[in-house]
Amino acid sequence: MNTNNMRVVRHIRLRKRVIGTPDRPRLAFFKSLRYIYAQLIDDSKGITLVSASSIEPTFRNDFKEGSLKNKVAAKKLGEVCGKRIQEKGITSIVFDRGGFQYHGVVKEFADAVRKEGIQF
Repeated sequence: MNTNNMRVVRHIRLRKRVIGTPDRPRLAFFKSLRYIYAQLIDDSKGITLVSASSIEPTFRNDFKEGSLKNKVAAKKLGEVCGKRIQEKGITSIVFDRGGFQYHGVVKEFADAVRKEGIQF
């Protein structure tokens, strides 16, 4: 098994417990080899409420091509995502780290979302 398959197994195990509801939607986090993605999902309806990624033009203008998934970019993405969540009137969410370890880029993103006043 390679590391990505192991991450998928951890994510499946995590998703047994982490479920987004209309009251507390799920903030799903994913990082690829080049970019970072986050979306707020209501699992009961199966819809995405808010999304943000480092592939958006605002991020491409602020960061160089190779630095679109480092800690600084994750912190900026967390701030943007937190503001978009607040605009929807949501204050409490469930964080889905996607099977990634909670350190580095994932931790910077989560801390930036929390700093915007979102509770999880």
